[in-house]
Amino acid sequence: MERKKKGIIEEQQLKVRRGQSLYILIVCSLLYMINCMDRQVLAVVLEPMKQDLGLSDSQAGIIMTVFLLSIALFAFPISYLVDRWSRRKALGLMALFWSAFTFLTGVGRSFLGILVPRTLVGMGEAGFASGGTAMISAVYPVKERARAMGMFNAAIPLGIGLGVILGGFLSRHFGNWRVPFFIFAVPGIILGALALFMKDYRSVKTVDDAGRSMGLFRTGIALFRIPTLRWIYVGNAMLNVTVYSFLMWGPAYIMRAQGISEDEAGMLIGIVSLLAIIGAPLGGILTDYWTKRHPRGRITVPLVSMLVMSLAYVLTILFEMRGIGVAFAVVLGLVMVIPAPAFAAITQDVATPDRKGMAFGMNSFSMYVLGGGWAPLLIGYASDRLGGGAHGLKVALMFAGVGGIIGAVALMAAARHYVGDREKASGYVLQEDS
Repeated sequence: MERKKKGIIEEQQLKVRRGQSLYILIVCSLLYMINCMDRQVLAVVLEPMKQDLGLSDSQAGIIMTVFLLSIALFAFPISYLVDRWSRRKALGLMALFWSAFTFLTGVGRSFLGILVPRTLVGMGEAGFASGGTAMISAVYPVKERARAMGMFNAAIPLGIGLGVILGGFLSRHFGNWRVPFFIFAVPGIILGALALFMKDYRSVKTVDDAGRSMGLFRTGIALFRIPTLRWIYVGNAMLNVTVYSFLMWGPAYIMRAQGISEDEAGMLIGIVSLLAIIGAPLGGILTDYWTKRHPRGRITVPLVSMLVMSLAYVLTILFEMRGIGVAFAVVLGLVMVIPAPAFAAITQDVATPDRKGMAFGMNSFSMYVLGGGWAPLLIGYASDRLGGGAHGLKVALMFAGVGGIIGAVALMAAARHYVGDREKASGYVLQEDS
């Protein structure tokens, strides 16, 4: 049968009290924070780990890239299953899975001993952002959605900042580089259990315009046929070439350039990352504000912030975070995550209700496969070919600044289609079996 009301199926399926929606937002945000801590901790312990295990920059880059690509390759299929199964159970089990392999990363004694568990951590984390985004969007109305996404995405810089600060401190003062992996696994297990108590909403069938059921592959093709999503995916991928170059290699670069230890480098990069806590909710607020005044406001805010970010990134690397380079690093930290809530909101705006989780899952897939996931490997390879050390890594990192500029161009293309695609999604009539 057909739903008589259009474009609001997610609100119909999950009516919750304010306290329940807040519980979902808090648990999902804390889990996202732990997720990002587990992702980022390797970057701050990379130098002592390399020395302990005898790894090259290229091998370190392979570990980081395979980790990111494992997130990418499993993001869409897992988000597809999340939309078909229980989001509550899926989010809880994912947290338990990635936490277990975070612990096992600390046990690794060789290149493969680190590569395999890190790959499995990536698999566990792959569908969380899309599942959390779909869950939160289901309990917050459209007028509050970007703001809620801003709070959710504030967990990214908070997790990144805490990951490098606590990771560097624990490594330096409580034994060795393995300790942070053991410690960080614990809160993920606790929060994974708490996720099982969130209120869930009923899964629905994915159908095409003729009412026929759609599988994984056809759903992916359908998402790329939406012009706004296509360009948003490309833009976000290019943005993350710059972002992941900084996040994955920034601590090692600062340690080499300034001759400092991992706890000091972790503090510097951590402070820069924590500044993005302001940027994430600010991005949501600015996006909601500008959207009310301009139909393409969701596109304008991330476009401008990406151009500013690229410039700040290049100058931060050029001046090695010394002197005036610190000021540029502050700007980088503030604007780096401003686009995130807008991207999340856009994927929900232009996707039909039965594909919202998958729309964000494809965003994660594209973000890594089309750009950001390859950045650590390419930076490590280029660094080795340029002689390694601080200079080789510096030159390699400088080239990554072009990512945000290319991404901004892609967003200009997305802006041409956004209003029309949003209207099509809002007029969608969901088909269900009788």
